[in-house]
Amino acid sequence: MIRDILAAISLWAIPVLLVVIPLIGVIRKVKVYDVFVDGAKEGFDVAVKIIPFLVGMLVAIGMFRGSGAMDLLAAGLRPLMAATGFPAELFPLAILRTLTGSGSLALTTDLIKTHGPDSLIGRMAATMYGSSETTFYVLAVYFGAVSVKKTRHAVPAALIGDVVAAIATVIVCMWMF
Repeated sequence: MIRDILAAISLWAIPVLLVVIPLIGVIRKVKVYDVFVDGAKEGFDVAVKIIPFLVGMLVAIGMFRGSGAMDLLAAGLRPLMAATGFPAELFPLAILRTLTGSGSLALTTDLIKTHGPDSLIGRMAATMYGSSETTFYVLAVYFGAVSVKKTRHAVPAALIGDVVAAIATVIVCMWMF
């Protein structure tokens, strides 16, 4: 029942949004195409501004992974993961997802190739990838683009959200599959 509802929502969500959003603009007498082009121009300007922050974040991520710190951290926490029921195979993905989208996509793809797309680990990896955010990347890029130096509560709140997403991934996937 729930699976059928979710399948129907996932099938129709994007097509409905692609029709409804421009339709609302037309109803409100907004020149949809002109607004779209203006937004694209602004997006390009923002992209130019964030390149230094993006390069810095990618270098830091490469150093973290290349140094073996990720593997060392995962090995050290493996007993704790086993005790809590959190699959140890997903821990590196939970960490990497906060840092990089492309790196976490590569790890998700590897987990799916290793365990299979219909396996519990494969489904958990895909769910975790889709339900969490590249926290440090987003904070570096967006805060950097608007010159925010003090992130205040943004980092702890975002990391709490990532932990909740990881835990919810395991619970929901164990429940549904």
